[in-house]
Amino acid sequence: MNYRLFPNLGWPVAEIGFGTWGMGGWTGSDDALSSAALDRAVTLGCNVFDTAWAYGDGHSERLIGELLRRNRDRRLYIATKVPPKNRRWPGRASTAVRYVFPPDHIIDYTRASLRNFGADTIDLLQLHVWDDSWAAHDGWKRAVEQLKYSHAIRAFGISVNRWEPENVVKALATGLVDAVQVVYNVFDQAPEDVLFPECRKRNVAILARVPFDEGSLTGTLTPESRWPEGDWRNNYFAPDKLAATLARVEPLRAQAEAWGMTLPELALRFILSNPAVTTVIPGMRQPRHVEANLRVSEAGPLSAAQIAALRAHRWDRVPDDCP
Repeated sequence: MNYRLFPNLGWPVAEIGFGTWGMGGWTGSDDALSSAALDRAVTLGCNVFDTAWAYGDGHSERLIGELLRRNRDRRLYIATKVPPKNRRWPGRASTAVRYVFPPDHIIDYTRASLRNFGADTIDLLQLHVWDDSWAAHDGWKRAVEQLKYSHAIRAFGISVNRWEPENVVKALATGLVDAVQVVYNVFDQAPEDVLFPECRKRNVAILARVPFDEGSLTGTLTPESRWPEGDWRNNYFAPDKLAATLARVEPLRAQAEAWGMTLPELALRFILSNPAVTTVIPGMRQPRHVEANLRVSEAGPLSAAQIAALRAHRWDRVPDDCP
């Protein structure tokens, strides 16, 4: 495992971290298997774990808390997220921030997460949705300053709405934001335009999420792929969206094979080739996925020619209300 320094704080964090959304209650999630995957990740050198209270109403956080207790002798960096009070994803300017992140709500959920972890301090606390129209309001700022001053959190971040990477630049200007979590992958290259330069200028960490485009870039989806009723992927991969996605996946699969790698390896190496990225956090629930993903760190970045070829696969999608 290779490590990168978390800006400002200097933490040596694994360049491939662990996303825990799936183990919080997705279809087919299993706590024993999830815990085994977490343990395997630690053994292989992963020390970054990203979760959220909304991942199973604290269930994923409690699994991470158990991991922390099993590894008291290791320095593991834990990131979590405060859910919006109105429970609406994504954040929208049409809703005032006082209905989404009032100060007492941020503080109360930070305390709830601390209880779930069984910890005194959270390394990185993030707001789970955002709209930059909220940047000038003082309430969320006071809450962040109070939490930092009391040592309840070490760093503060914002998870940016899907396909809206520039919708956080005003918040960065406040100087309170230590990290931004953003969708970034072979399809979603837009963060490179404005967000990444802003983060580098302000020494803000970047957590790249959804590296496999919710599964399409693993190469496992087919035109017949469906999920149980109520599973959010039935919306993200509605039949028309699934067909459009698969049409873009096949050329990438062929390119990966021509370069002698798997599609998931290509997807991760593309992200890791960008030095602006602090860590990428693929979602994982099984030890075999952990082993395959973390192994990619040893392969190193793609060549300049390979990156140039992948530019043609950029896909600028229109934001919708899918989480």
